[in-house]
Amino acid sequence: MLARLSARLADFARRVVPDPFVIALLLTFVAFALGLGVMDSPDAAALARGWFARFSSPSTLAFTTQMALVLVAGATLARAPLVRGWLLRLADVPRTTGSAAALTAVVAMLAAWINWGFGLVAGAVLARRIADRARAAGRPLDDALVAAAGYTGLMVWHGGFSGSAPLKVTEGTPLVGAALGGTGQGPPIPLDETILSPLNLGLSLALLVVVPLLLWRMASTASERVPPAKPEADEGEAREPVTKGGVALTLGVLLLGGGALALEISDAPSLWAGLSLNGVILLVTLLGLLLFGTPARYARAFAASAGEAGGILLQFPFYFGILGVLEAAGLVELLAGSSADLARGLASLGLPLQWSFDAATFLSAGLVNLFVPSGGGQWAVQGTILAQAAHELGLPLSRAVLALSYGDEWTNMLQPFWALALLGITGLRAKDILGYTLLVMLVAAPVYLLAFALL
Repeated sequence: MLARLSARLADFARRVVPDPFVIALLLTFVAFALGLGVMDSPDAAALARGWFARFSSPSTLAFTTQMALVLVAGATLARAPLVRGWLLRLADVPRTTGSAAALTAVVAMLAAWINWGFGLVAGAVLARRIADRARAAGRPLDDALVAAAGYTGLMVWHGGFSGSAPLKVTEGTPLVGAALGGTGQGPPIPLDETILSPLNLGLSLALLVVVPLLLWRMASTASERVPPAKPEADEGEAREPVTKGGVALTLGVLLLGGGALALEISDAPSLWAGLSLNGVILLVTLLGLLLFGTPARYARAFAASAGEAGGILLQFPFYFGILGVLEAAGLVELLAGSSADLARGLASLGLPLQWSFDAATFLSAGLVNLFVPSGGGQWAVQGTILAQAAHELGLPLSRAVLALSYGDEWTNMLQPFWALALLGITGLRAKDILGYTLLVMLVAAPVYLLAFALL
Protein backbone atom coordinates (compact mmCIF):
# COMPACT_ATOMS: atom_id res chain seq x y z
CA MET A 1 0.00 0.00 0.00
CA LEU A 2 2.79 2.45 0.90
CA ALA A 3 4.56 1.70 -2.37
CA ARG A 4 1.40 2.41 -4.38
CA LEU A 5 0.65 5.60 -2.44
CA SER A 6 4.21 6.92 -2.79
CA ALA A 7 4.19 6.15 -6.53
CA ARG A 8 0.92 8.07 -6.97
CA LEU A 9 2.17 11.05 -4.96
CA ALA A 10 5.42 11.06 -6.94
CA ASP A 11 3.51 11.00 -10.22
CA PHE A 12 1.22 13.82 -9.01
CA ALA A 13 4.20 15.94 -7.94
CA ARG A 14 5.94 15.45 -11.28
CA ARG A 15 2.84 16.79 -13.03
CA VAL A 16 2.05 19.82 -10.85
CA VAL A 17 5.11 21.00 -8.88
CA PRO A 18 6.77 24.02 -10.52
CA ASP A 19 10.42 25.00 -10.50
CA PRO A 20 11.73 25.99 -7.02
CA PHE A 21 12.36 29.57 -8.14
CA VAL A 22 8.79 29.80 -9.42
CA ILE A 23 7.64 28.59 -5.99
CA ALA A 24 9.67 31.36 -4.32
CA LEU A 25 8.08 34.00 -6.56
CA LEU A 26 4.56 32.63 -6.05
CA LEU A 27 5.08 32.59 -2.27
CA THR A 28 6.18 36.24 -2.48
CA PHE A 29 2.83 37.28 -3.92
CA VAL A 30 0.92 34.97 -1.57
CA ALA A 31 2.68 36.70 1.34
CA PHE A 32 1.69 40.12 -0.04
CA ALA A 33 -1.95 39.01 -0.38
CA LEU A 34 -2.02 37.57 3.15
CA GLY A 35 -0.35 40.69 4.52
CA LEU A 36 -2.88 43.02 2.95
CA GLY A 37 -5.66 40.77 4.22
CA VAL A 38 -4.63 40.88 7.89
CA MET A 39 -3.58 44.53 8.14
CA ASP A 40 -6.11 46.86 9.80
CA SER A 41 -5.27 49.47 7.17
CA PRO A 42 -3.84 47.68 4.11
CA ASP A 43 -0.60 49.39 3.14
CA ALA A 44 1.08 47.90 0.09
CA ALA A 45 3.88 50.46 0.30
CA ALA A 46 4.78 49.33 3.83
CA LEU A 47 4.90 45.70 2.67
CA ALA A 48 7.06 46.63 -0.31
CA ARG A 49 9.47 48.53 1.95
CA GLY A 50 9.63 45.56 4.32
CA TRP A 51 10.33 43.24 1.37
CA PHE A 52 13.15 45.42 0.06
CA ALA A 53 14.67 46.02 3.50
CA ARG A 54 15.07 42.28 4.08
CA PHE A 55 15.96 41.45 0.46
CA SER A 56 18.84 43.91 0.34
CA SER A 57 20.04 44.00 3.95
CA PRO A 58 23.73 43.27 4.58
CA SER A 59 22.77 40.47 6.97
CA THR A 60 20.72 38.75 4.25
CA LEU A 61 23.51 39.00 1.70
CA ALA A 62 26.09 37.84 4.24
CA PHE A 63 23.97 34.85 5.29
CA THR A 64 23.34 33.96 1.64
CA THR A 65 27.09 33.88 1.05
CA GLN A 66 27.58 31.74 4.16
CA MET A 67 25.01 29.19 2.98
CA ALA A 68 26.59 29.05 -0.47
CA LEU A 69 30.04 28.50 1.03
CA VAL A 70 28.76 25.73 3.33
CA LEU A 71 27.35 23.96 0.30
CA VAL A 72 30.29 24.44 -2.05
CA ALA A 73 32.91 23.60 0.57
CA GLY A 74 30.96 20.48 1.55
CA ALA A 75 30.48 19.37 -2.05
CA THR A 76 34.19 19.90 -2.70
CA LEU A 77 35.07 17.79 0.33
CA ALA A 78 32.83 15.03 -1.01
CA ARG A 79 34.84 15.11 -4.28
CA ALA A 80 38.13 14.44 -2.51
CA PRO A 81 39.63 11.13 -3.68
CA LEU A 82 39.53 9.56 -0.21
CA VAL A 83 35.91 10.55 0.50
CA ARG A 84 34.87 9.63 -3.04
CA GLY A 85 36.38 6.19 -2.51
CA TRP A 86 34.46 5.68 0.74
CA LEU A 87 31.21 6.70 -0.90
CA LEU A 88 31.82 4.40 -3.85
CA ARG A 89 32.39 1.46 -1.54
CA LEU A 90 29.26 2.33 0.42
CA ALA A 91 27.30 2.71 -2.82
CA ASP A 92 28.17 -0.90 -3.70
CA VAL A 93 26.29 -2.24 -0.67
CA PRO A 94 22.59 -1.88 -1.65
CA ARG A 95 21.14 -3.99 -4.46
CA THR A 96 17.52 -2.76 -4.44
CA THR A 97 15.80 0.61 -4.36
CA GLY A 98 14.47 -0.07 -0.85
CA SER A 99 17.85 -0.89 0.66
CA ALA A 100 19.48 2.01 -1.22
CA ALA A 101 16.89 4.49 0.08
CA ALA A 102 17.15 3.22 3.66
CA LEU A 103 20.96 3.34 3.65
CA THR A 104 21.03 6.82 2.14
CA ALA A 105 18.54 8.11 4.71
CA VAL A 106 20.56 6.72 7.63
CA VAL A 107 23.78 8.32 6.34
CA ALA A 108 22.10 11.65 5.58
CA MET A 109 20.32 11.86 8.94
CA LEU A 110 23.35 10.91 11.03
CA ALA A 111 25.54 13.39 9.16
CA ALA A 112 22.93 16.18 9.35
CA TRP A 113 22.57 15.67 13.11
CA ILE A 114 26.26 16.57 13.34
CA ASN A 115 26.03 19.43 10.83
CA TRP A 116 23.25 20.23 8.39
CA GLY A 117 25.56 21.16 5.50
CA PHE A 118 27.54 17.97 5.88
CA GLY A 119 24.37 15.89 5.96
CA LEU A 120 22.88 17.59 2.92
CA VAL A 121 25.96 17.04 0.81
CA ALA A 122 26.71 13.54 2.11
CA GLY A 123 23.17 12.36 1.40
CA ALA A 124 23.18 13.91 -2.06
CA VAL A 125 26.56 12.54 -3.06
CA LEU A 126 25.75 9.04 -1.79
CA ALA A 127 22.45 9.08 -3.73
CA ARG A 128 24.33 10.16 -6.85
CA ARG A 129 26.97 7.45 -6.42
CA ILE A 130 24.35 4.74 -5.89
CA ALA A 131 22.56 5.81 -9.07
CA ASP A 132 25.86 5.83 -10.99
CA ARG A 133 26.72 2.33 -9.81
CA ALA A 134 23.24 1.02 -10.64
CA ARG A 135 23.44 2.49 -14.13
CA ALA A 136 26.91 1.06 -14.72
CA ALA A 137 25.70 -2.40 -13.62
CA GLY A 138 22.45 -2.18 -15.59
CA ARG A 139 20.49 -2.54 -12.34
CA PRO A 140 16.98 -1.00 -12.10
CA LEU A 141 16.67 1.73 -9.49
CA ASP A 142 14.20 4.47 -8.61
CA ASP A 143 16.88 7.13 -8.29
CA ALA A 144 14.28 9.79 -7.38
CA LEU A 145 13.31 7.88 -4.22
CA VAL A 146 16.97 7.42 -3.28
CA ALA A 147 17.58 11.14 -3.82
CA ALA A 148 14.55 11.93 -1.65
CA ALA A 149 16.15 9.79 1.05
CA GLY A 150 19.26 11.94 0.77
CA TYR A 151 17.15 14.98 1.66
CA THR A 152 15.75 13.52 4.90
CA GLY A 153 18.74 14.76 6.88
CA LEU A 154 17.03 18.16 6.78
CA MET A 155 14.24 16.67 8.93
CA VAL A 156 16.52 16.14 11.94
CA TRP A 157 19.09 18.92 11.56
CA HIS A 158 17.49 21.48 13.89
CA GLY A 159 17.68 19.05 16.78
CA GLY A 160 21.37 18.41 16.07
CA PHE A 161 24.59 20.19 16.88
CA SER A 162 24.13 22.82 14.17
CA GLY A 163 20.55 23.67 15.19
CA SER A 164 20.16 27.45 15.03
CA ALA A 165 17.60 27.99 17.82
CA PRO A 166 19.11 25.61 20.43
CA LEU A 167 22.58 27.08 19.87
CA LYS A 168 21.30 30.65 19.94
CA VAL A 169 19.64 30.34 23.36
CA THR A 170 22.88 29.07 24.93
CA GLU A 171 24.02 32.70 24.67
CA GLY A 172 21.21 34.10 26.83
CA THR A 173 20.26 36.71 24.27
CA PRO A 174 18.49 40.02 24.98
CA LEU A 175 15.63 38.72 22.83
CA VAL A 176 14.77 36.10 25.42
CA GLY A 177 15.47 38.42 28.32
CA ALA A 178 13.11 41.05 26.95
CA ALA A 179 10.40 38.45 26.34
CA LEU A 180 10.64 37.33 29.96
CA GLY A 181 10.01 40.84 31.17
CA GLY A 182 13.60 41.81 31.90
CA THR A 183 15.71 44.60 30.54
CA GLY A 184 19.03 42.79 30.10
CA GLN A 185 20.06 39.32 29.08
CA GLY A 186 17.78 36.44 29.92
CA PRO A 187 19.19 33.26 31.45
CA PRO A 188 20.96 30.98 28.95
CA ILE A 189 19.50 27.57 28.18
CA PRO A 190 22.21 24.89 28.21
CA LEU A 191 22.39 22.18 25.57
CA ASP A 192 21.39 19.47 28.05
CA GLU A 193 17.92 21.06 28.14
CA THR A 194 17.59 21.17 24.34
CA ILE A 195 19.82 19.14 22.01
CA LEU A 196 20.91 16.68 24.71
CA SER A 197 17.53 16.45 26.44
CA PRO A 198 15.60 13.15 26.64
CA LEU A 199 12.91 14.62 24.36
CA ASN A 200 15.32 15.51 21.58
CA LEU A 201 17.50 12.40 21.84
CA GLY A 202 14.46 10.13 21.95
CA LEU A 203 12.75 11.85 19.03
CA SER A 204 15.93 11.88 16.93
CA LEU A 205 16.39 8.16 17.52
CA ALA A 206 12.75 7.46 16.65
CA LEU A 207 13.04 9.37 13.37
CA LEU A 208 16.30 7.58 12.57
CA VAL A 209 14.38 4.30 12.76
CA VAL A 210 11.01 5.32 11.29
CA VAL A 211 12.16 7.31 8.25
CA PRO A 212 14.57 4.74 6.72
CA LEU A 213 12.03 1.96 7.38
CA LEU A 214 9.31 4.03 5.71
CA LEU A 215 11.48 4.71 2.65
CA TRP A 216 12.34 1.03 2.38
CA ARG A 217 8.61 0.18 2.41
CA MET A 218 7.87 2.92 -0.13
CA ALA A 219 10.06 1.29 -2.77
CA SER A 220 8.13 -0.31 -5.59
CA THR A 221 9.54 -2.60 -8.24
CA ALA A 222 6.96 -1.16 -10.61
CA SER A 223 8.60 2.27 -10.39
CA GLU A 224 12.17 1.09 -10.71
CA ARG A 225 14.06 2.07 -13.81
CA VAL A 226 17.61 2.35 -14.98
CA PRO A 227 18.53 5.94 -14.06
CA PRO A 228 19.38 8.18 -17.00
CA ALA A 229 22.98 9.06 -17.62
CA LYS A 230 23.99 12.34 -16.00
CA PRO A 231 27.07 14.38 -16.86
CA GLU A 232 29.92 13.66 -14.50
CA ALA A 233 31.57 16.59 -12.75
CA ASP A 234 35.11 17.35 -13.76
CA GLU A 235 37.27 15.11 -11.60
CA GLY A 236 40.48 16.23 -13.28
CA GLU A 237 41.59 18.10 -10.17
CA ALA A 238 42.74 14.77 -8.74
CA ARG A 239 45.23 14.43 -11.61
CA GLU A 240 47.00 17.71 -10.88
CA PRO A 241 50.63 17.00 -9.98
CA VAL A 242 51.54 17.20 -6.30
CA THR A 243 54.49 19.56 -5.84
CA LYS A 244 56.58 20.19 -2.75
CA GLY A 245 55.75 23.88 -2.90
CA GLY A 246 52.02 23.18 -3.06
CA VAL A 247 52.20 20.79 -0.12
CA ALA A 248 54.22 23.27 1.94
CA LEU A 249 51.72 26.04 1.21
CA THR A 250 48.83 23.77 2.18
CA LEU A 251 50.52 22.86 5.47
CA GLY A 252 51.07 26.53 6.24
CA VAL A 253 47.40 27.36 5.64
CA LEU A 254 46.34 24.37 7.76
CA LEU A 255 48.50 25.58 10.65
CA LEU A 256 47.20 29.13 10.37
CA GLY A 257 43.53 28.25 9.95
CA GLY A 258 43.59 25.40 12.46
CA GLY A 259 45.30 27.55 15.07
CA ALA A 260 42.84 30.40 14.58
CA LEU A 261 39.89 28.01 14.84
CA ALA A 262 41.32 26.43 18.01
CA LEU A 263 41.70 29.86 19.60
CA GLU A 264 38.13 30.77 18.68
CA ILE A 265 36.78 27.57 20.24
CA SER A 266 38.95 27.94 23.36
CA ASP A 267 37.43 31.37 24.01
CA ALA A 268 33.88 29.94 23.94
CA PRO A 269 32.12 28.31 26.91
CA SER A 270 31.87 24.99 25.02
CA LEU A 271 33.00 23.29 21.82
CA TRP A 272 29.58 23.58 20.18
CA ALA A 273 29.19 27.22 21.14
CA GLY A 274 32.61 28.01 19.67
CA LEU A 275 32.09 26.12 16.43
CA SER A 276 29.97 28.77 14.72
CA LEU A 277 28.72 28.70 11.15
CA ASN A 278 31.82 30.56 10.02
CA GLY A 279 33.93 28.10 11.97
CA VAL A 280 32.23 25.21 10.17
CA ILE A 281 32.97 26.81 6.79
CA LEU A 282 36.65 27.20 7.74
CA LEU A 283 36.83 23.66 9.12
CA VAL A 284 35.34 22.07 6.00
CA THR A 285 37.61 24.16 3.79
CA LEU A 286 40.70 23.11 5.73
CA LEU A 287 39.66 19.45 5.57
CA GLY A 288 39.26 19.78 1.82
CA LEU A 289 42.70 21.32 1.44
CA LEU A 290 44.16 18.53 3.54
CA LEU A 291 42.55 15.77 1.49
CA PHE A 292 43.39 17.29 -1.90
CA GLY A 293 46.97 18.00 -0.86
CA THR A 294 47.67 21.13 -2.86
CA PRO A 295 45.89 24.47 -3.41
CA ALA A 296 45.70 23.93 -7.20
CA ARG A 297 43.88 20.60 -6.88
CA TYR A 298 41.51 22.02 -4.29
CA ALA A 299 40.78 25.15 -6.37
CA ARG A 300 39.79 23.07 -9.40
CA ALA A 301 37.47 20.89 -7.32
CA PHE A 302 35.96 23.99 -5.67
CA ALA A 303 35.28 25.55 -9.08
CA ALA A 304 33.61 22.33 -10.23
CA SER A 305 31.32 22.47 -7.18
CA ALA A 306 30.50 26.18 -7.34
CA GLY A 307 27.62 25.81 -9.80
CA GLU A 308 25.64 23.86 -7.22
CA ALA A 309 25.21 27.05 -5.15
CA GLY A 310 23.41 28.94 -7.90
CA GLY A 311 19.95 28.25 -6.51
CA ILE A 312 20.87 29.51 -3.05
CA LEU A 313 22.44 32.69 -4.38
CA LEU A 314 19.37 33.43 -6.49
CA GLN A 315 16.55 32.46 -4.16
CA PHE A 316 17.68 33.18 -0.61
CA PRO A 317 17.26 36.99 -0.91
CA PHE A 318 13.72 36.44 -2.19
CA TYR A 319 12.85 34.28 0.83
CA PHE A 320 14.22 36.90 3.19
CA GLY A 321 12.11 39.42 1.27
CA ILE A 322 9.08 37.25 2.10
CA LEU A 323 10.16 37.41 5.74
CA GLY A 324 10.18 41.21 5.47
CA VAL A 325 6.61 41.16 4.15
CA LEU A 326 5.43 38.88 6.96
CA GLU A 327 7.11 41.09 9.55
CA ALA A 328 5.66 44.30 8.13
CA ALA A 329 2.16 42.81 8.13
CA GLY A 330 2.50 41.40 11.65
CA LEU A 331 1.83 37.87 10.38
CA VAL A 332 4.73 36.22 12.19
CA GLU A 333 3.65 37.73 15.49
CA LEU A 334 0.06 36.70 14.80
CA LEU A 335 1.01 33.09 14.12
CA ALA A 336 3.39 32.82 17.06
CA GLY A 337 1.07 34.61 19.43
CA SER A 338 -1.82 32.34 18.47
CA SER A 339 0.14 29.36 19.82
CA ALA A 340 -0.74 30.33 23.39
CA ASP A 341 -4.43 30.81 22.52
CA LEU A 342 -4.56 27.48 20.68
CA ALA A 343 -2.82 25.76 23.59
CA ARG A 344 -5.38 27.14 26.02
CA GLY A 345 -8.19 26.02 23.72
CA LEU A 346 -6.83 22.48 23.47
CA ALA A 347 -6.23 22.36 27.22
CA SER A 348 -9.86 23.35 27.82
CA LEU A 349 -10.82 20.16 25.99
CA GLY A 350 -8.91 18.10 28.53
CA LEU A 351 -5.58 17.82 26.74
CA PRO A 352 -2.38 18.50 28.75
CA LEU A 353 -1.33 22.14 28.54
CA GLN A 354 2.33 21.29 27.84
CA TRP A 355 1.44 18.97 24.96
CA SER A 356 -1.04 21.50 23.60
CA PHE A 357 1.56 24.28 23.55
CA ASP A 358 4.20 21.98 22.03
CA ALA A 359 1.82 20.93 19.28
CA ALA A 360 0.60 24.46 18.56
CA THR A 361 4.17 25.80 18.39
CA PHE A 362 5.23 22.90 16.18
CA LEU A 363 2.41 23.51 13.69
CA SER A 364 2.83 27.30 13.56
CA ALA A 365 6.60 26.97 13.04
CA GLY A 366 6.00 24.46 10.26
CA LEU A 367 3.71 26.93 8.51
CA VAL A 368 6.17 29.83 8.86
CA ASN A 369 8.97 27.63 7.49
CA LEU A 370 7.15 27.28 4.17
CA PHE A 371 7.53 31.02 3.70
CA VAL A 372 10.86 31.49 5.52
CA PRO A 373 13.05 28.37 5.04
CA SER A 374 15.78 29.53 7.41
CA GLY A 375 15.99 28.21 10.96
CA GLY A 376 18.05 31.16 12.16
CA GLY A 377 15.83 33.71 10.46
CA GLN A 378 12.70 32.05 11.82
CA TRP A 379 13.98 32.06 15.41
CA ALA A 380 14.99 35.71 15.11
CA VAL A 381 11.41 36.82 14.39
CA GLN A 382 9.37 34.10 16.13
CA GLY A 383 11.50 33.31 19.17
CA THR A 384 10.67 36.40 21.21
CA ILE A 385 6.91 35.92 20.90
CA LEU A 386 7.17 32.22 21.74
CA ALA A 387 9.27 33.01 24.80
CA GLN A 388 6.62 35.45 25.98
CA ALA A 389 3.88 32.86 25.39
CA ALA A 390 5.78 30.18 27.33
CA HIS A 391 6.29 32.64 30.18
CA GLU A 392 2.58 33.53 30.30
CA LEU A 393 1.60 29.85 30.40
CA GLY A 394 4.24 28.97 33.00
CA LEU A 395 5.91 26.43 30.68
CA PRO A 396 9.65 25.85 30.14
CA LEU A 397 11.17 27.85 27.31
CA SER A 398 13.46 24.95 26.40
CA ARG A 399 10.44 22.95 25.19
CA ALA A 400 9.25 25.89 23.11
CA VAL A 401 12.70 26.13 21.49
CA LEU A 402 12.57 22.46 20.54
CA ALA A 403 8.97 22.61 19.31
CA LEU A 404 9.87 25.53 17.03
CA SER A 405 12.95 23.65 15.82
CA TYR A 406 10.88 20.57 14.99
CA GLY A 407 8.27 22.55 13.07
CA ASP A 408 11.01 24.24 11.07
CA GLU A 409 12.67 20.95 10.09
CA TRP A 410 9.42 19.03 9.57
CA THR A 411 8.09 21.07 6.63
CA ASN A 412 11.48 21.10 4.92
CA MET A 413 10.09 17.95 3.30
CA LEU A 414 7.52 20.14 1.50
CA GLN A 415 9.73 23.21 0.97
CA PRO A 416 12.19 22.48 -1.88
CA PHE A 417 14.57 25.38 -1.21
CA TRP A 418 17.20 23.39 0.68
CA ALA A 419 16.89 20.57 -1.85
CA LEU A 420 18.54 22.79 -4.46
CA ALA A 421 21.96 21.48 -3.46
CA LEU A 422 20.82 17.87 -3.67
CA LEU A 423 19.12 18.47 -7.01
CA GLY A 424 22.28 20.03 -8.41
CA ILE A 425 24.37 17.03 -7.36
CA THR A 426 21.92 14.33 -8.46
CA GLY A 427 20.73 16.03 -11.65
CA LEU A 428 17.06 15.67 -10.70
CA ARG A 429 14.23 18.20 -10.38
CA ALA A 430 12.23 19.20 -7.32
CA LYS A 431 9.11 17.61 -8.77
CA ASP A 432 10.96 14.26 -8.92
CA ILE A 433 11.40 14.00 -5.14
CA LEU A 434 8.64 16.08 -3.51
CA GLY A 435 5.99 13.38 -3.84
CA TYR A 436 8.15 11.05 -1.78
CA THR A 437 9.22 13.63 0.80
CA LEU A 438 5.60 14.74 1.26
CA LEU A 439 4.67 11.22 2.36
CA VAL A 440 7.65 11.17 4.72
CA MET A 441 6.45 14.45 6.22
CA LEU A 442 2.90 13.18 6.72
CA VAL A 443 3.98 9.93 8.36
CA ALA A 444 6.51 11.73 10.59
CA ALA A 445 3.93 14.15 12.04
CA PRO A 446 2.48 11.62 14.53
CA VAL A 447 6.03 10.73 15.61
CA TYR A 448 6.65 14.34 16.68
CA LEU A 449 3.27 14.64 18.41
CA LEU A 450 3.72 11.31 20.22
CA ALA A 451 7.18 12.38 21.41
CA PHE A 452 5.63 15.53 22.93
CA ALA A 453 3.29 13.30 24.91
CA LEU A 454 5.78 10.64 26.04
CA LEU A 455 9.09 12.50 26.54
